Amino acid sequence: MASNTAVRTVYRLSGVSPTSEGMLSALDAELLDGLGAELHVPDALGTPAVYVTCGMERIEAPWCGPMSRTTGITVSESVRRTAALLLLAVDDTVYAIGCDQGYRLLPDHLKDKRFGLSFAIRQMDPNMIRGAVSRSLGQARTDISLVPGGASVPLLGIRDHSRIVRSLGGYLDELPLTRSRFTRGRAVSAQGGCGLRIALGVEPEALLSDLRTIARICREDTPHQELEFVDHIVPVTDTSVLDDLAQELDDRLGRPDDGTVSVSVPPEHHDAYTDATTYVTQINSPGTMHSDDFDLGYVLTRARLAPPGGRVKALREGTVTLSRDRGAGIADTLAVTSALSWLETGIPLGSRRFFLMDAEWYEAGTAYVEDCRAAVRTLFPPLPSVSLPAWVDGESENTYNNRVADDRPGWCCLDTKNVANPLRRRDQVEICDLMTPDGTLILVKRAAGSGPLSHLFSQARVAVELLQESAQVRADFTAKVAGLSGGSLLLPADYTPKRIVLAMLLKNRGRLTPETLFGFSQITIAQTAKALAARGVTVEVVGIPQSGADVPPFPPYGAAIRTTVRETRAEPRRTFPAGARNNTHQPH
Repeated sequence: MASNTAVRTVYRLSGVSPTSEGMLSALDAELLDGLGAELHVPDALGTPAVYVTCGMERIEAPWCGPMSRTTGITVSESVRRTAALLLLAVDDTVYAIGCDQGYRLLPDHLKDKRFGLSFAIRQMDPNMIRGAVSRSLGQARTDISLVPGGASVPLLGIRDHSRIVRSLGGYLDELPLTRSRFTRGRAVSAQGGCGLRIALGVEPEALLSDLRTIARICREDTPHQELEFVDHIVPVTDTSVLDDLAQELDDRLGRPDDGTVSVSVPPEHHDAYTDATTYVTQINSPGTMHSDDFDLGYVLTRARLAPPGGRVKALREGTVTLSRDRGAGIADTLAVTSALSWLETGIPLGSRRFFLMDAEWYEAGTAYVEDCRAAVRTLFPPLPSVSLPAWVDGESENTYNNRVADDRPGWCCLDTKNVANPLRRRDQVEICDLMTPDGTLILVKRAAGSGPLSHLFSQARVAVELLQESAQVRADFTAKVAGLSGGSLLLPADYTPKRIVLAMLLKNRGRLTPETLFGFSQITIAQTAKALAARGVTVEVVGIPQSGADVPPFPPYGAAIRTTVRETRAEPRRTFPAGARNNTHQPH
């Protein structure tokens, strides 16, 4: 039975007129002529569209000659590749869908670079991310994370104020696309970067409906709270700043290479970079230079030879073509890129720092404050997993912790019940103040300033690292818990924490909220939570009421989790493919 959907990569185009003539004029006519492409005008879609198809053939594969010399055996095998590109206008927006090698027929400068990513951060399940591509400002490095079974955003380590996420892949929330209607109960996956790789309807009406749904989501929906950080770093748009940066870069390109310009692979061409064996560079000259890799020295030399004021333009219009074989023709071209898109450099304007990446400028630090605030907000859940009693004036921390444990069946007080530090056995380390029956660590602190809280956050990191990395600490800690609980709380021998609750009372500052937390502590707790999340440990912040304050009743342990289960039981159930796991966390 024929499928109702097919997985395709769709691009949203910028600056292309939503008419058949406008779409055709946007394509590279010389490239299409060289490939012998055929032009079609499909009427079935009922909307302006252009359909281009072609075959790319070589009489002999490029490996035949060298292997004949190696083996002494002459073999000749032909190669044929196909390409199809559909451009169509939907509600005055032009989209492009490529099949096989069809993406090569679409010029890079037409693509909306954030289209697929914009959809992903609004529709992708932040607890089931299967892959991410990100880059750090000023480091000329691309990080690729792959988790076939899916993982939460914190585990991927991509949330950082100086990191630019280029692509996300994962499972989608429920949405009214054609694939969802025909595969009810099964998770639908997608990959969003410059383009969006997703299953789209095959029939004309279904395809148009899917594209309209995707457009509506990008236009009207807000990003997931756990993914909104992706939108915090965006290219500079201030024209006066861009003019100043262009002049500074032009001046730098006119000087001898001083090592301040480095190379980075354009994000859309990682696969081509892996497969390419030949690079053909053409900048400000009809001549070309062939090399086995990207030649930064040659690129900078060609830019330096351009007239002042025209060096950046020469690189932007210059091309670097990636090919499978040195002697190959147009059929073996993997990608044609702008020379400027390969360069990374940093330029200061006064106290502000800017970085060139993918031919666009980004300012360092613009997302730092908002990223910290957003990270802190996520640590305060609307329904805390535990509710702690008021701290009585004059009560010591040890007395308070013992009182909490006595009031909670199954809880264990570990305040001052230390284990030996493996780095120096005579020193002692306190792992936590309290432990719940499910193995959650609770660290308690009353503070009038940021100093005691910095100690609390450091204690959390040290406790997690020692329990994860030291077998002796694990053995000592699990034995201590068993002894202090009278055998009622038995941890597995390989115990490592999955969850930490930081319980705090701020003196004379009222109720604990992200806003009342000390400014320095907001920075350090955001850093702590990020570091622990990378180790697979979630962090929650809970406020401790002060004696005399209006305190809600002290519910028994587990009341919060029972409420949460009741409220979420009606959610639709999804079945994930084999090997995938739902990492969505419910409060304890």
